[in-house]
Amino acid sequence: MSNKTTIFWFRQDLRISDNPGLFEAAQNGRVVPIYILDDQEAESFKMGGASRLWLHHSLKALNESLSNSLNLYAGNSKDIIFQILHNTSANAVYWNRCYEPWRIKNDSEIKEKLKNKNIECKSFNGSLLWEPWENLKKDRTPYKVFTPFYNRGCLQTSAPRLPLPKPENLEIVKDINNKTTIENLNLLPTTKWNKPIESCWKIGEKAAQERLINFTDNGLKNYKENRNYPFKKNVSRLSPHLHFGEISPNQAWHSAQIKNMDQGYTSDVDCFLSELGWREFSHSLLYHFPDLPYKNFQSTFDNFPWIDNHEYVNAWKTGQTGYPIVDAGMRELWQTGYMHNRVRMIVGSFLVKNLLVHWHHGRDWFWDCLVDADLANNSASWQWIAGSGADAAPYFRIFNPITQGEKFDPEGQYTRHFVPELEKLPNKYLFNPWKAPKNILENCGIVLGKTYPNPIINLEQSRNIALQAYKKTKKIQDP
Repeated sequence: MSNKTTIFWFRQDLRISDNPGLFEAAQNGRVVPIYILDDQEAESFKMGGASRLWLHHSLKALNESLSNSLNLYAGNSKDIIFQILHNTSANAVYWNRCYEPWRIKNDSEIKEKLKNKNIECKSFNGSLLWEPWENLKKDRTPYKVFTPFYNRGCLQTSAPRLPLPKPENLEIVKDINNKTTIENLNLLPTTKWNKPIESCWKIGEKAAQERLINFTDNGLKNYKENRNYPFKKNVSRLSPHLHFGEISPNQAWHSAQIKNMDQGYTSDVDCFLSELGWREFSHSLLYHFPDLPYKNFQSTFDNFPWIDNHEYVNAWKTGQTGYPIVDAGMRELWQTGYMHNRVRMIVGSFLVKNLLVHWHHGRDWFWDCLVDADLANNSASWQWIAGSGADAAPYFRIFNPITQGEKFDPEGQYTRHFVPELEKLPNKYLFNPWKAPKNILENCGIVLGKTYPNPIINLEQSRNIALQAYKKTKKIQDP
């Protein structure tokens, strides 16, 4: 082992195994492991409340795995890194890349400053299966449609690298001049909102590995079909672990492939891998189109007549729309920091197409409430459901919350769990309680407008209004 001392900067890679930057730093000598909470660079996209809650516990788990030697800081990362170099006499800085626009800008500036001071600086890919600048069309332009991106750009190139082991004999250096603790970062909310969310999750690298094993053992079989049903256990729930880097996409990819070789779940594994591919697609879009989080990918929607209705937005946020599957999803989000993917599409469609509320409102609420809030995924997915994004759902594809509930929660296990006011209502009326006879409502203890809201809009009318608005918008764009 050499005499080199390397600062390793943890970011969205809060794990020890399959961590390329940490592995390389450990190969070269002593390591100063650091985490910097830098809210300044992110500006309006600094972490929301649920993400900060998750980060608190993830940092605690990482610190324990580093024998309580993780160095924590808060403030401007450029200034802090140079202060750590001074305090520890380190002579190199390594990190794994992140792909948010401000991080790319910040990383470039830090690299330039380090280069000017003759300090070694290296960055690695620890978050994606393929780099966005490598996965391009033949004309070297980025893909804008998922299927060719995945089938040609991903599957026809080199396979994702095999996961790396944990570094052996990791020799850690502590910054003795720094006294910041995890509690000093003030990541937890001042209210008790975090308590029910914390009870739903196990957080950290060990929990992520256990979650992956549980999914491949018990959820991967029949994944392709059953992932659409929110009451079934065929979803991986790996998204927050992947976002914070408690597990790598390479570990998820190869674990699924190993299970396929053992059990032959080919169609299910292919479907799961394509979901990892969608994550890659979202990051590619963000990298090549950095205004994706706030600007319509398709300029047609710049003329769309969105409605600014605070009552609609508040009813949607609080799960009081009068449409049970929508309300179940929004309550699941608030209570658990998570929402099943099928239900995310239903509630998203309802907001932007039935209520005609701008997708920015959905983007911001999900950003604050999701433990898996990820700028690339959140932005690409909201634009997809709004019809304004790359490879977006056609605007006329408007999810009907009644038929979606009947099809994907036929016995109502999911809906009744999160909307207990309707628990006793027969399946026939669960997703349209306003059609239930008066005596049935009375027997179930339901008073519409009091114990459960009446629908805030008429589905058919709102659908027609949305389609007419889109037609007018297209005429403006293409006279």
